[in-house]
Amino acid sequence: MNHVYIGLGSNLDNPLAQLKSALEDLQKHSDIHNFTCSSLYSSKPVGPQDQPDYINAVAYFNTELDGIATLDLLQSIEQAHRRIRERHWGPRTLDLDILLFNQDAIELPRLTVPHPFMLERGFVIRPLLDLAPELLLHNGKTVAEHVSQLDTSDLVAIKEA
Repeated sequence: MNHVYIGLGSNLDNPLAQLKSALEDLQKHSDIHNFTCSSLYSSKPVGPQDQPDYINAVAYFNTELDGIATLDLLQSIEQAHRRIRERHWGPRTLDLDILLFNQDAIELPRLTVPHPFMLERGFVIRPLLDLAPELLLHNGKTVAEHVSQLDTSDLVAIKEA
């Protein structure tokens, strides 16, 4: 059984509803087991600032799917949410990224794991802290140790009704 952490983000077409819908899709999928999700956070966009703020989260699950099959599943969910890739780091209805796949290092044309930017992004590391503070990252630090080195001041936890 593979242990997978994914990042989720949205900043278009009711981002909170987009994330909740994607979380439901993931949770009910027959190939996903032991699903859990962090709190949801609002954050400023990375890259172009002429776009709305994002809603972000990190989820964990087990699956027997390999890395590429997991990526295909995530991309099919993105497509069901009308994901359009207009520009690099541009706005999107839904973004699902594999952050960690076991403790594997994967370098394929379509998939790089660990996610190449995850250690730089507070909107990834802070939600990951909710799920796995003692998880050892590929930089040799735990999530709890690493999060203290990032500026997460723009993150706002979303209080759900």
